[in-house]
Amino acid sequence: MAWVVGAGMLLGLLFIAMGTATLRTGWLLPTARRHVTRPQLHGLGALLMGASLALQSLMYFEILPSPSWETRFYGGNALLLGGMLLLLVSQVLPLRRSRDHTHPSDV
Repeated sequence: MAWVVGAGMLLGLLFIAMGTATLRTGWLLPTARRHVTRPQLHGLGALLMGASLALQSLMYFEILPSPSWETRFYGGNALLLGGMLLLLVSQVLPLRRSRDHTHPSDV
């Protein structure tokens, strides 16, 4: 069981690194560049998902004090699903367009 939690910890750290890179520089994975229209939301979603996975692992290995199982379950799921929702929204929302580009014939 410890190797599953350790793999989750590594995945959480990867998500945190990816979210930080996206928020600071706007860099995205090459497979996501075509689909993501809002990189800031994508980075924030990756940070939330990474924090959820990392906190769950730290509580399992008793590095952090562990609250009740209900708090861990509902809190971890809220962070994970919130991050997934932000990743979805970052891909579904249309591109932002300035007013000049939407009606060029009004000049």
